[in-house]
Amino acid sequence: VQLQASGGGSVQAWGSLRLSCAASGVSFSSVSFNSYVMSWFRQAPGKEREFVSAINRGRSTYYADSVKGRFTISRDNAKNTVYLQMNSLKPEDTAVYYCAADRQVIVSSYFSASSYHYWGQGTLVTVSS
Repeated sequence: VQLQASGGGSVQAWGSLRLSCAASGVSFSSVSFNSYVMSWFRQAPGKEREFVSAINRGRSTYYADSVKGRFTISRDNAKNTVYLQMNSLKPEDTAVYYCAADRQVIVSSYFSASSYHYWGQGTLVTVSS
């Protein structure tokens, strides 16, 4: 089971980026991918990994207060891929962004990194002022 994150880069403040996370492996067939909660976390230098956004099988979405109104999570189950559209980026959004997946995480635990079994390798987002 692999999660491959991509789309990071360097951008100026108020710019936009779209991150992608493609899932592959035995557990991620086109049918079962839909059953996974897919989330994004981020980790800035010297800080703990923090929740950014999640989307569940019903396509309900959840956001950290710090990104609400600026970031949008979506999923394409046919492509086994989840996206994070990031607009109006701020320097404090600078971090390594990780995608995560799990089938059994409950809503109250979406925000906890320890709830997820599968992780991508991370993609770096740098926002300059």
